[in-house]
Amino acid sequence: MTENAEEEIVSISELSKQLGITTRTLRYWEEVGIIESVERAEGAIRGYTPYFIRRIKFILKLKELGLSIRQLQELQKVYGEAKRTDIMVPKLIEILGNHVKQIDNKISRLASLKNEIVEYRQKLVAKHEHDAAASTEKRDL
Repeated sequence: MTENAEEEIVSISELSKQLGITTRTLRYWEEVGIIESVERAEGAIRGYTPYFIRRIKFILKLKELGLSIRQLQELQKVYGEAKRTDIMVPKLIEILGNHVKQIDNKISRLASLKNEIVEYRQKLVAKHEHDAAASTEKRDL
């Protein structure tokens, strides 16, 4: 770990404000093993060093890309106690590749659904126009 005694420790409430996330989110991520806070005495407030803050920002980016909590847990497990990025990166590449495949499949399903909706809508419009024309003919008679 790259922390030393002079590193500033940011409280959980201050960090949540800085990052625009809730303290509950940070606590949850810690509970499920995705992030860590600095060691603290019994009853003390959670704190984060610049090292942990960089990791949290990285996690926020991965969440923005759509990674799940389970995938983040996998990455943390690979990163592990050794804190070696060179071990984590191949796993991240694999996870992102699978994520892209899932997105491609979802896009394909959504495109198909869109086509079905467009076709159904066209049928409804044609039926409505036909019914309206028939109704007008009856009135004209």
